[in-house]
Order: sequence, then structure tokens, then C-alpha cells
Amino acid sequence: MSDRPRPNFVIFMPDQLRADAIGVFGNQHIRTPHIDALAARGTRFTNAFVQHPVCSPSRASILTGWYPHTAGHRTLTHLLKENEPNLLRILKDAGYHVTWAGARGDTFAPGVTELSVHEYGFSTWPTVGYKGEYPDGVWSRLFYRGQVPDDGRIDPDEAAVRSAEQWLAMPPEQPWVLFVPMVAPHCPFQVEEPWFSQFDRDTVPEPAAPGDDPDREPRYMRAIRERYGIEEVTSEQWREVVATYYGMIARLDDQLGRVMKAVADAGAADDTVTLFFADHGEYLGDYGLIEKWPSAMHDCITRDPLIISGGGFEGGQVCDSMVEMIDVLPTVLELADVEAPHRHFGRSLTPLLTEPTGPHRQYAFTEGGFTVEEEPQMERPGFPYDRKGALQHEDPALVGKAVAVRDQEWTYVWRLYEAAELYDRAKDPRERTNLAGRSEYAAVEQRLRDALLRWLVETADVIPAEPDPRLPQVALPAPGGGTR
Repeated sequence: MSDRPRPNFVIFMPDQLRADAIGVFGNQHIRTPHIDALAARGTRFTNAFVQHPVCSPSRASILTGWYPHTAGHRTLTHLLKENEPNLLRILKDAGYHVTWAGARGDTFAPGVTELSVHEYGFSTWPTVGYKGEYPDGVWSRLFYRGQVPDDGRIDPDEAAVRSAEQWLAMPPEQPWVLFVPMVAPHCPFQVEEPWFSQFDRDTVPEPAAPGDDPDREPRYMRAIRERYGIEEVTSEQWREVVATYYGMIARLDDQLGRVMKAVADAGAADDTVTLFFADHGEYLGDYGLIEKWPSAMHDCITRDPLIISGGGFEGGQVCDSMVEMIDVLPTVLELADVEAPHRHFGRSLTPLLTEPTGPHRQYAFTEGGFTVEEEPQMERPGFPYDRKGALQHEDPALVGKAVAVRDQEWTYVWRLYEAAELYDRAKDPRERTNLAGRSEYAAVEQRLRDALLRWLVETADVIPAEPDPRLPQVALPAPGGGTR
């Protein structure tokens, strides 16, 4: 153990937040002053990628340092179990006071929350949820509800932030962890004033157009457009969705600012490391798509807006190294001076907090999807996700397993039931032109395919830390009498 005091941690985690929808990550159309200020006090990672494109599997990876395939955390219903490690429990066992503000129940299996945190839920309770009517027409298939009343309602995110503020008014003895997982800007796309009207519908950016060859894109993309009935959505409608999504992010930014102010008011700012990141992104009209998909590998879904601030490290730093979100676990543990009790695949980012141009990873990997034999285990959601679920059950190959590998220049996607994809990230950052199979790129494709194979072999499983005794005593009768 080092002699320095162990820092506190605020872990603020939005859901479905694109990296390129934040001002400090290069978006010129949105205002996110509090997120930008957090980056100005810390390090922003421009090439951080999630390990799964869907909520629960991604969170499981972040909290364990395992890839989704390592222990089969690939669904919304296989959550972290009591016998599996997770970052919050490791910190609690190491003497941290751990509080979970809010009630996102899609990470831990029954009983694990109680083992991992000291407090959970709300001190200010929500008065409204996220259900409600949708406008007429195609809007429900765009997951768009638009403006909601500014009538004093308290949704779960506002309740979580108020609970965090109240907790920080009288925080426990240090060191502590405050975990604030948010719902926004996850759909339905809805927000109240003043955020709803904050962004001019005529000036928000147009979504990325579909690829230049529809026969070279994954089949699910066309299937979504057709089944959702969104092929004829107008430019004006897409910009309405984008502007509302931006309004949700502006509200989220304001809520982050309130939590940061509460930390400062508690006199804990100098002793606290804040981590800001999402679990995955959002299509938001790119390629004529909306929401996400379990085997989606596009940059808008998989690139993460990771920021780490505080801890006495220099502010205003930008790191362009390839980073995986499983790197969060060893980073926090190193800063907390805590040993991981398990084998994981993360690599601490603390050297990059000192020298952001230093080496880290050559590749970042993302995986998702299912085998066709797993069709009975796929989700069966209700409206407005019903058509999404129906597609997966009617044609499970649409959501077939996929694995992506990225380096600074290229993205390669290998799909179990479809042709591969190769994108030149430097020249084609929106990943619209599939170069796989072209002879002039054969060497690049082979290198990335070899990297995928090596990664899968190296990370296929982990040996449990506790060995089982060989030839254990067995309390059963032996043949002919007696026991062995």
C-alpha cells in the first residue's frame, strides 16, 4: 500500500451516449459546458471503444475487466453473479464506502447489489417514468416522443441526481465511491423545456447517409429500415430526433454539473477522481437507422466518450491511443491502491494520465450477436421495441455473432453468417465503404483477421483463482458396502 491517501471516485455513466455528440469531442452544434469542463480538468480519450454494443453486456465488461465471451455475458438477462468479480464489490471489500445513486437494475443478478454497495436507490423518489403516448405516424418507430411537460415531474435520472446531491451534503468518511448510472440519452427521445427548444432544427447535423453499396452492408441494416417503416423518413424528421437527443444531452450535462458542484461543496474536489463514460452509442439516423443492434459494430455505436479527471493529474490532456472500456477497472484499482482479486484483460490507463502520448494498445475489440441456436434466448420486447425483437426471432442470422477489431487506421468486422467488412478509418471515418475482399487490401485484412484469432484464443476463458482439490473425499457408499 502507498502512503498517499486513497482518492474518492465519482463514476457518472450515461446510457446510449455517442462520443461525437459532445462538444469537447468535436461536436460544433451542441453545448456541453460541464462535460467540457471535466475534460479541461482531466484527460479525454478519443479512441476508447466499448466491448459490446448493448447495455448490460457492456456494463458487465466494464465492471469485470472481462470480454463478453469470457464468461458468456452477452445478453440482457445474464447479469453479474455472486461468484463473479465486479469493480464496486472489489472496492467495497477493500474498505471503500460505496453508494449507488439510482436504480438501474440491469447489471447485477439478485443479491449482488447488496454485496457490492452500502446504499442503493433513491432518497428523492421519481414521480414519473418513461412510458407514454407517441405522436402519430412513424415517430414511435423512431422512438421519439418529443417535448414532455415541464411540470415539476421527477424522472429516474433527476431522482438519481437529487439523491446524489443529498448524499454528498453529508458524505461518509473517506474514501468513498459514488456510482451514478443514468438512463439518458437512451430512448425514448424526450425532454422538457428549456432543453427541448435549445437546438435549432435547421442547423443540427444531417445523419450519415447509407453506405455506397447496399449489397455490401450487413443485412440487418436494410431489415431495420424496412420493418420499422423508416425508409422514407425525411431529413426534417431526422433532424427533429437529433435535436431532441441533443436536448437530452444538454440536460444530462447540467445534471453532471450539479453533481460536480456538490462534490466541491462537500470539500472533496481535490480528493476525488471523476470518471465519465457511456455503455454504448446510438445510430441517431446514421445509415437510415435508429437506436442500436446487438451485432452493430459502427463507430457511432462503439466509440465511447471516456473522460478521467482529478487525482492530481494534469488537465486538458487528449489521448489518442487505442483504449478498451475494460481498462477502466484496472485504472480505478491502481488509483485506489487495490489489487484485483481475479485475472482480467484490462490495462491500466494511469500511465496515460501522466503521459497521454505514451503506448497502450495496438487494437481495440468489440463483439456482439448470437448463434442461430440461441434464438430462444433472444429478447422478446414489447412496443415500441416489438419489431426489433420480431426480426431477431424470425431471422436470427440477422443478429449473428460479429467481432470487430480496430487500430488507429482500420476497422475489420468478421461476421459468423455474413461477409466480412473492412473500413479505412482515416479516409472513411463514417465507415461507409466496405473494402473487404479487394486484393489491394488483402494484407491489411489478413493482419487484422490474425489479430482477431489471437485475441479470441488468449481471452477465451479464465482459470478461477481458487483451485479445486484433486481426488476430493466423496461421501457415498462404496460398491459392496463402506464409504470412500
